[in-house]
Amino acid sequence: MAEFTLELNDDQKQVRDWLHGFAADVIRPAASEWDEREETPWPVIQEAAKVGIYSLDFYAQQFFDPTGLGIPMAMEELFWGDAGIALSIVGTGLAAVGVLANGTEEQIGTWIPQMYGDPDDVKVAAFCSSEPDAGSDVASMRTRAVYDQAKDEWVLNGTKTWATNGGIANVHVVVAVVDPELGSKGHASFIVPPNTPGLSQGQKFKKHGIRASHTAEVVLEDVRVPGHCLLGGKDKLDQRLARARERAASGGERVKNAAMATFEASRPAVGAMAVGTARAAYEVALDYAKTRTQFGRPIIDNQGVAFQLADMRTQIDAARLLVWRASWMATTGKPFTSAEGSMSKLYASETAKKVTAQAVQILGGNGFTREYPVERMHRDAAIYTIFEGTSEIQRLVIARTLSGMPIR
Repeated sequence: MAEFTLELNDDQKQVRDWLHGFAADVIRPAASEWDEREETPWPVIQEAAKVGIYSLDFYAQQFFDPTGLGIPMAMEELFWGDAGIALSIVGTGLAAVGVLANGTEEQIGTWIPQMYGDPDDVKVAAFCSSEPDAGSDVASMRTRAVYDQAKDEWVLNGTKTWATNGGIANVHVVVAVVDPELGSKGHASFIVPPNTPGLSQGQKFKKHGIRASHTAEVVLEDVRVPGHCLLGGKDKLDQRLARARERAASGGERVKNAAMATFEASRPAVGAMAVGTARAAYEVALDYAKTRTQFGRPIIDNQGVAFQLADMRTQIDAARLLVWRASWMATTGKPFTSAEGSMSKLYASETAKKVTAQAVQILGGNGFTREYPVERMHRDAAIYTIFEGTSEIQRLVIARTLSGMPIR
């Protein structure tokens, strides 16, 4: 078991510096253009694939880092470059995590490579959980999956929303209800292979931030997928549903559902994304405060500005520590007895919103224009307190963990 440490080893430092260079040289110069275009930055994704960043091998190496710091370190550096483009690069990872969390070894080996494609023909994947009437309240999910035993096929019907890469993905991972009476315990995850009839893109959303990342509805109309596309397999599902029915009948504790398993595995990574955006805004504000002169001196000499920067740096470092702790705990198998994963996502998300707002304030009128990147960073930061569990939901999870109440 890896001991917790705040010091990156030589290999991690090398990866960090490599990612930082890509973020500085490739992502940042393209950030403003793709934010304005509000389109998927395919050329940048392809560049990431050519150098090995957008690949199964790279994410596997970071995922299996025994210290747990590989993924948060990678997320921070890429999102330091630009949140929208970085999300286009890493968005496939959420679908991959869905397969890793719930799939068999054969499913992992079959579908994850198809999510990424290759450098000459890059692909993306989408994880589809949220619905128009079921965001944080996953128990209200309406998308149904019905088993056709005669054909060994599952038939999916429903509408998903807020799906990163939804509709343009090569592979979609869809969470659906298989037993409505069990609420959130009656869910399962399914692979929808490329070019499956009945799956279509609905509305593409025009967003406040992360505009280089494609977000859309996914419509499922009598979508038939083979039995082997049920993640984990039918035997495992039947056993899980039987246990859930027994516990429901006896009033026992709740069990984890497929969507929650994915979110629990990814929340510290989202916290790391927020840290990257916050750090980027802080660095712009710091440089500006050192060079912007008013009343004959740099504005950083004014206590009102200097104290803001001191608070910003302190909050960023504190957020990173929470993210690293949660990531290390997850990797080493230590239970989140106080919802440490949700703590990391909550604090880092709120820090990103606050720090980017302070950066805009420090730059004054310049910060309010698109000539400076903090305006975009501030817009981007708003998403962290919303997606993969709002800040309110994180507080609910933390509070219920502390009180001993069940988490659903």
